[in-house]
This record gives sequence, structure tokens and C-alpha cells, in this order.
Amino acid sequence: MGRLHWQERIVVSPDLHHGDPCIKGTRIPVAMIVGSLADGMTPDEIQAAYPQLTAEDIQVALAYAADAYASHRARIRATAPCTCARASDLS
Repeated sequence: MGRLHWQERIVVSPDLHHGDPCIKGTRIPVAMIVGSLADGMTPDEIQAAYPQLTAEDIQVALAYAADAYASHRARIRATAPCTCARASDLS
């Protein structure tokens, strides 16, 4: 299964949750979905709490979070000097 295209299902608008990314048509923030999964809720439990969500909505929330994390890491690498120890420095 390939990565879902979250761009079709996630909306970011200053009028909706102060610009937080939400599942289109639901007003449910991506952060709530990802946080619920991180807290141990299953997708079925999230859908029971928010019946307007589909299984695909939960997957696109994760795809969005993964892309946001990758983008954030790329910006950090591009702007911050590396402070990592090299293997040769450890011996």
C-alpha cells in the first residue's frame, strides 16, 4: 500500500482551529488523531469516539504527521550545525 495523499483530505485554514491542520469536513485536528494513537487508542476506538472519521482519515493524519516531521528534520539539518559525535571522536 502506498502512502496516501493527505493533501486531498487535510485542510489548513486560519478560520478553523486557529490554522491547525484538520480532517476536511470534520473540524477534527490531525494532532488529536495522532495524539490519541500515541496515547494508546486504537483506530476503532477513535472512530467510535468520532464517528464522522473514516479509517482513511486516520491514515492520512499519520501520513501528514510523517511528512511534517520529515520536513521539520530537513529544515533543522539545513540550518543547524552538526553537533553529533563522529565515530572517530569516540575512540
